Amino acid sequence: MRSFFLILAAGTTTAPATTAPTVHGGDAAHAAAPAPAPAAGATPPATIPSVALPRFAATLAQMPMITGGDGWSGMTGTEAWHQLATATPDTRQSVRWNYAKGLIAAERGAEALGVLEVMRLADTDLALVAPYQLARGAALTMLGRDAEAVESLSSAELTGNPEACAWRMRALAHSGAAAEAVGQIECARVAINARAPHDRVDFMLAAAGAAIDVGQPDPALQWLGLFSDRNPDANLLRGRALLAKNDLAGARLRFERAALTGSSEVKAGAKLGTIQVSIDGHAISPADAIKQLDALRFGWRGGPVERRALTIEYGLAKEAQDLRTELKSGATLLRYFKLGAQAGPMLAELQQTMISVLAPESGIPLPQAAGLYWDYRELAPAGGDGDLLANRLADRLQTAGLYARAAELLTYQLTQRAQDVAQGPLSVRVATLQILAGRPDLALKALQNSEQPSYSNQMRWDRKRMEAVALHRLGKDDAAAAALDGVPDGAAVRAEIHWRTQDWGSFVTESEKSLPAAKGALGAPQQAAVLRYAVALAMTNREDKLRALQGRYAAAFKGLPSAGAFDMLTASIDRIDPAKLDAAIAAIPEASPAGAIGDLLDAGG
Repeated sequence: MRSFFLILAAGTTTAPATTAPTVHGGDAAHAAAPAPAPAAGATPPATIPSVALPRFAATLAQMPMITGGDGWSGMTGTEAWHQLATATPDTRQSVRWNYAKGLIAAERGAEALGVLEVMRLADTDLALVAPYQLARGAALTMLGRDAEAVESLSSAELTGNPEACAWRMRALAHSGAAAEAVGQIECARVAINARAPHDRVDFMLAAAGAAIDVGQPDPALQWLGLFSDRNPDANLLRGRALLAKNDLAGARLRFERAALTGSSEVKAGAKLGTIQVSIDGHAISPADAIKQLDALRFGWRGGPVERRALTIEYGLAKEAQDLRTELKSGATLLRYFKLGAQAGPMLAELQQTMISVLAPESGIPLPQAAGLYWDYRELAPAGGDGDLLANRLADRLQTAGLYARAAELLTYQLTQRAQDVAQGPLSVRVATLQILAGRPDLALKALQNSEQPSYSNQMRWDRKRMEAVALHRLGKDDAAAAALDGVPDGAAVRAEIHWRTQDWGSFVTESEKSLPAAKGALGAPQQAAVLRYAVALAMTNREDKLRALQGRYAAAFKGLPSAGAFDMLTASIDRIDPAKLDAAIAAIPEASPAGAIGDLLDAGG
């Protein structure tokens, strides 16, 4: 096989031939030294002879166009080996072309495509020539590479070519584009009918299957009449045609006969047909039918059989209002099958289904609804509608305390959907949820991976606050304090960190400049700020500052529930009753002077 490949590939590259230079007189001193001889016992590397081949594209374009099956006459086997081995540079491309045609006639598509690719590498203009495009399209059709095949067969010169129509029809039918395939049948009829009975089988079966798919069972049955009554492939299609005509008994018999002797794919198609008979005959409930379709797909994946099974399951799920199954089958169809014009309407239906699933009144438990959204998140509407849907679900998850699930949901939005400055507020929310979930490392990752130079100052400050909280939760208080440099209320956040770590001296330094005004009512956060400051002063034995604090705020605390705690904490240090100190500290309002950021410092742990 290796020697055959070398023969086939010879001449695909071009390199100048090398000869020993002729040395004349004084030029001898500048002559290149001869290459050293290979070491004894060394194996020389295998090389492909490199010979520049004459251009073949124009020659092929001038040849008679292939318009039927008889145009693929060529050589294979020993004769091909011999001609390829003895071909000269002038004839090598012609020999390869004859070999490729012979391989197509023998339905050896993979080998034919390989030969055609070798030809193209030697002459790239071949890709512009209609006979080459036809041959390549035929080879791709045999390999099931339908989209590429249709593209290769769709040049202007091949539009009305019967042979191109035949191969195009076959590729379209296999890809599920039944209507387009039926549109090629009239053009392909001459090329198909001119073939020997054995050679027209795949084309006739493709045409019959496409006709059935578009609701034309009668002509399909006429074409299938040319096949043996025991042919399993034909019986499978006869069953489908009879099912389309509502002849359930006849269809069941044909499916059962196909299952006896057919290939694995035919047997899977026959099993699907019997399920369809039971559905159409109302002999099975939609739920049981869906179970049987799932069992069928467990043993058979891909191709027209799975596509039909999923299409049936999708229809049953819609009728039964089984939202979960509707999403599953519809998403699988969109992910793995080319639905053509059906894709848009189906996607719109599935998006409405997803909205219904995520609605609080859907009756689906919140964790399950979130799981469905995650599994089929690519179905979410684009743009603002999709973002709104995700945010509403995240709100419900956060309210229910499912912080990690909400964070995962919005992380997908952050990394896959949000762009540029839109990542800023979303990154802050993701970081908040990760901190609430006890995962400050992931909060930092969300912030770092969404860094943008175009954020506003306010957005940068919001992100820095969250970074400081995450670093504190990771035990990196020095880094947290550094992150707050330049942030307007950074001192308040640093003070919160010092309060929790009982760094009393640093707390006094950070908080004294942000103490509230002594006049006017003190809310809970302002009371907490003053009382905490008093505790820190007591812990650092700052008697003088305690006296000043007592004089400054005594009137403001008068009549407040925390007045007793204020009097206790601002009394002379030697008069503080240790037995009552804990009660006084416990009376400090829980509201953090730093607001929500302060609350996050204690979250998740």
